[in-house]
This record gives sequence, structure tokens and C-alpha cells, in this order.
Amino acid sequence: MELSHLSTESLKDVDLSLTDVEDHTLHDASSVDTAHRYLNKNADSHSTYPPFNMDALDHSIKGDFAHKAEPCESDYTGDAETTFGSDSPPVVYKSYKRRWFGIVALVLMNIVSSWGWLTFAAISNLVVDKFSLKSEAPVNWLSTVILFAFCLTPPAVSWVLHKYNVRGALLVSGVFVICGNWVRYAGSKTNNFGAVMFGQILIGFGQPFALGAPAYFTDQWFTSKSRVTANALASLSNPLGGAIAQLVGPAMVAADPTQFDMFILVTAIVSTAAAASCLLVPREPPSPPCPSATIEKLPLKESLFKLVKSRYFVTVFFPFAIYVGFFNAFSTFINQIMLPYGYSEDNAGIAGALLIFVGIVFTLIISPIVDRFHFHLWLIRICVPIIAACYIGAIFMSTKDGDAQLAGPFIVCAVLGAASFCLLPTFLELIPEQTSPVSPAVSSNILWVGGQFFGAIFIIIMNALKDGENGDPPGNMRRAMIFEAVIACVGIIPMLFIPALPSNRIAMDQKR
Repeated sequence: MELSHLSTESLKDVDLSLTDVEDHTLHDASSVDTAHRYLNKNADSHSTYPPFNMDALDHSIKGDFAHKAEPCESDYTGDAETTFGSDSPPVVYKSYKRRWFGIVALVLMNIVSSWGWLTFAAISNLVVDKFSLKSEAPVNWLSTVILFAFCLTPPAVSWVLHKYNVRGALLVSGVFVICGNWVRYAGSKTNNFGAVMFGQILIGFGQPFALGAPAYFTDQWFTSKSRVTANALASLSNPLGGAIAQLVGPAMVAADPTQFDMFILVTAIVSTAAAASCLLVPREPPSPPCPSATIEKLPLKESLFKLVKSRYFVTVFFPFAIYVGFFNAFSTFINQIMLPYGYSEDNAGIAGALLIFVGIVFTLIISPIVDRFHFHLWLIRICVPIIAACYIGAIFMSTKDGDAQLAGPFIVCAVLGAASFCLLPTFLELIPEQTSPVSPAVSSNILWVGGQFFGAIFIIIMNALKDGENGDPPGNMRRAMIFEAVIACVGIIPMLFIPALPSNRIAMDQKR
């Protein structure tokens, strides 16, 4: 029977019926047929109300109630309308070019915050001489303290992102990074190691405001066909800053230790200039880029409780935390891993840079492919065993031939970087897909806290496993590398229990 008009009572009943459909059959395709039968049954051909749009009803139930919509084209700049009845305003989906200003600011802030983290990693022996330290253990704490400081701030990061958006979070990050860098410079000029350590703590407080923002920003401004790539650009800039530190430090200081203060000054100036980019970050898009961007996010407390109770999130959390933690530890110790075998600071710095640059290049190639085909879980399952194999290879990569044998360290670092970096944006986008409507600001920050906390713990343990002067060679880290390889292999186990589930946001955009 064709439906043309509805009576007043029928419309009221329809409203109750639709409410029931929304509350109790949210993802049930049969709810549409139920509504059809109900409306046809209550049709009143003598009603004075305008005709009811059945196609609009289908779209509303399937689209709005089930959180499904038609596919949203990547970087679409036109208008798309979704209406319920004839009087509803159109929903406009649009991607804005100004979003790239936000990506640029995220890239710059993540570069300088990571540069601050690994400023001293590749010149640890020179730091010992500069501040007359008894060992390299205090130098390792310059990296470790940033990781612990990171773990204290995520509640504030999530609150700032929800209250003041990404622009506010980056401004907070900029203030901490600027203050931390200039405090470090003052400590370096006066040979005050305590001041340098305090500057590191300030940088550690600022880092999560930049590192925890990309997933939140891409959820607001990008479509499902570009989120992984955008997240990769913003998130991978963090280790890029570490690579810059690994190269610039030895280049400026190794040949002339008197340039130590100048190196810290250059870092402070660059960080201050980069922080100015925060002023260019847009707030919220006037119109959403696609249907999935319109999903109302849960409040912070509800998001946290839902994640803690999610077996999927907990299963993914541990591999992410383990491999990010070991990457942090490996980056911190790269100088101390290679120097005992006769490698120079320059070649240790190059190995550290390969670890990062190869990873960035490979990830920028693979990320658009992941955006196109959405094989997040398969990529993770491929990369995790490769990472574990690389940590096994790291046990044997350094030999007493020193600089005469660079193939081992360079190959291991390059492959490890490529596999590790692929995981980063893939994990950070997979979790919001599977936990929506949990806010990405909460899920990504919890993941990062796990990685930074595990990294700090791994650094402490690996430093304790470092051989003393009686080792062969003296000061080698072979036992620490064995520890790293064993735990990395254990990290493969949770991957066996991660189910392949539909991606909520991707499915919603594809149905539009």
C-alpha cells in the first residue's frame, strides 16, 4: 500500500515507533521494514498533513540511527545534503584547505619536542665530560625523565583538547617547550646539570599536548580516506625530531666540544620559532568533512571507563606500549650500544638517523595505501614479527670491527625503523575505528602513556643490565639487547587474539 498522508495520532505513534527503533534496534536493518509496516497500517488518506517522505525515513533510520551514511569522498569540497522530510536543513560535508595549517603546526611542535627529548642521546659521552659526571647513567635520565613527565599530563591533555581544541593544546605545548629549552641553555652556560634536568622535565610536560593531538585533529578535519596519512605526517614528525637531534648533536659537538652551548642555543631558537606556528592552527571546521566526523563523542569519564572495559583495546594496548617503549629505549641507547665496539659518534648518529628517516619514508609510502584499502590489522600482524626479529638481530649487529663493519647496524636500524613506524599511525587510527564514539583524545593519550611509561621502565632496566668495565668489550649492552629481544618476542602473543572487526567510522562513510 502506498502511504500518502498521516494523521496527527499516527505521527505521534510514528515518533514513538522511531524512538523504539533507535533505542532497541540500533544496528538492525529489519527496523526499516518494521517502520514501513507500522506506517502503512496507520495511514490516513484524509489527513491534511503533507505527504511523508518514505525514502527520507529509510535514510534516517539507516543513516542517523545506525550511524551509517553514504561514502564520503576524500578531500571532497562540495556540498552533500541529508534531509528528513522536506523542511530539514541540509547537512554539508566539506574538507578545508586550512586543515593543513594544523598539520604543519603539529609536525613542527612534535619535531622540536622530540628534539628536546633526544638532545643528549647521541653525545652522551660528551655530556659526561661537560658536566663532570661519574657515568652515563645521569645522562640516560635526561631522556627517562621526559617519559615519566609525559605520563603525568594525559588527563590535562584530554581536558584541554575537549575544552580548547587542538589550538589550545598546542599553545600549552609551545609554552612548556620554549621555557624548557631556555632553562636548559641557562643550565648549560653555567654547567648546572640540575637546571638542564629541570628543563627536560618542562619539555616532558609539553610533549604530550602535541603528541596526543593528531588523532583528535584528523577525526575532526579529515575523511576516512586520508586520516591514516594525515596522522602519519603529524605523529611521525616526533621521531623525526629525534633523528635531527642524533645528526645535529654529533655534527656540532663531536669534533669541537666547545660548541656544546651553541648546540643547546640553536635548539632553543629553533624550538621558539616552531612554537609560533601554533597561532596558525584552526579551531573547528565550520562543516564536518564526512558523516563519521559528526558522531557525538562520549564525555571523558565515560570514554575512559569504556576503554578500560574493552577487551579489544586492552589487547591492542600492550603490543603498542611494548614496541613504542622499546623504540624509545633503543633510540636512547643507540650511542651506548655501538661505541663500546669502536664505532664513532658520527656513525652511531647515522644509525639512529637511519632508524628514523627510513621509517618515515616507508610509512609515508604505505599510509596512503592503508587509507585506500583499510587493511590496518593485516599490516600490524605483518610488522610485529619483523620488529621482534630486528631486536634479535640487534644483539649481533655490532662487532669489534667497529667502523669497518657498518652493514649490520645500518641494516637492522633501517628495517626496524620501517616496521616500527608503520605501526604507529596504524595503531592510532585502528583504535578510534573500533572504539567509536570514544574520543580519540582519550584513546590516543592512553596508548601514548603506555608507550612512554614502558619506555622509561625499559631504559632503567637496560641501563642496569649494561656491562661494567670488566665486560667484553667494556661497557657493552649485550645483556640489555637480549632482554629487549625476549620481551619483543613475547609482545607478538597478544596479536594472535586481536579479532578482525568492522571499522565503525569507515563503514559509516562508505554507506553515505
